[in-house]
Amino acid sequence: MTWTTIGDAAAMLPVDGTEGTLAGRIFDPAAGGPSVVAIREHGVVDVSGSFATMRALTEQADPAAALAAADGPVVASLAELVANTPEDTRDAGRPWLLSPIDLHVVKAAGVTFPVSMIERIIEERARGAADSAADVRDEVLGLLGGSLDDLVPGSPEAAALKELLIEKGMWSQYLEVGIGPDAEVFTKAPVLATVGSGSDVGVLSTSAWNNPEPELVLVVASDGRIVGATLGNDVNLRDIEGRSALLLGKAKDNNASAAVGPFIRLFDGGYSLDDVRSAVVTLEVEGVDGFRLEATSPLARISRDPADLVAQTIGDHHRYPDGFVLYLGTLFAPIQDRDVEGHGFTHKTDDLVTIREPRLGALINRVRPSEQVAPWTLGIDELYRGLARRGLL
Repeated sequence: MTWTTIGDAAAMLPVDGTEGTLAGRIFDPAAGGPSVVAIREHGVVDVSGSFATMRALTEQADPAAALAAADGPVVASLAELVANTPEDTRDAGRPWLLSPIDLHVVKAAGVTFPVSMIERIIEERARGAADSAADVRDEVLGLLGGSLDDLVPGSPEAAALKELLIEKGMWSQYLEVGIGPDAEVFTKAPVLATVGSGSDVGVLSTSAWNNPEPELVLVVASDGRIVGATLGNDVNLRDIEGRSALLLGKAKDNNASAAVGPFIRLFDGGYSLDDVRSAVVTLEVEGVDGFRLEATSPLARISRDPADLVAQTIGDHHRYPDGFVLYLGTLFAPIQDRDVEGHGFTHKTDDLVTIREPRLGALINRVRPSEQVAPWTLGIDELYRGLARRGLL
């Protein structure tokens, strides 16, 4: 697939097409703003008359049933929307796809797979220098001496391993969140700042060591119910975060650095949290230089159950009145050399990133410098002024 063929809507749909309960968002120039839509066999249906925002839909007692009962005009075919989404060729007079979330807070869980903990330790010990990573990786893996797949965070065995690594001079803040009792959960992006499938994702031009992070994303209502799932790219700047974990904001939150989509698959009789637990997320990176990378991230290898991560995010200690989405972390360890031996992988401008899961479809984005992608401009004030003008409030 190339950016010029991204108009193939079938590539974005789940393997069962529109049989699931699929919700999305579009920008509709005729309406003057974003609209919530249902993805159906006969076309993309504007349901903003029933749900002014995606938050309004996901707050329903049964969002899937509520969406199935909603009706409205068909605004376009999915193929037409997908073809009109890339910014270089977009006709601004016709609708295009947006990220499927709006007022949800964008949260992310880090170091939820053992291999991601190892890679964070490597980044830290290499001080963000890609050319030191291979030697540090050998040192860390040698000390671990085996697989961490069966290690339960917070267990006595995990505590013993942490103490052993500290004794060997391998202390790291990532040990605590990787195998300790408390998960790392951080705010990835501001409300309304995510981009959808077919849009560019941003990487700071000053970063020389970075990668995509293919993840499954849960959609959570304000009362803590997990109501659906989608896909995400938690774009990561390894050199910047590796210099200091206190630079997490600079490494994670930039123009177009959080992608979500293509659609939210709401939980119904045919899709549930158990399907999330058994999901296998795949990644493809295709470079204009001919480089190709493929990787697989089975969620079954996650060290913390998705429901536990949600419970650590919302509860008596923290509420989210508009709900939130939660990136669940990734198994992807980008160690395949691209140009220089021992330097591993890093993005190049115009890389095409495809994150796919059979039941959720595909999130497809092109990589561009964050300073050059379309800036985030539609905020909460403008969203609500637009909804009021349209009589949706």
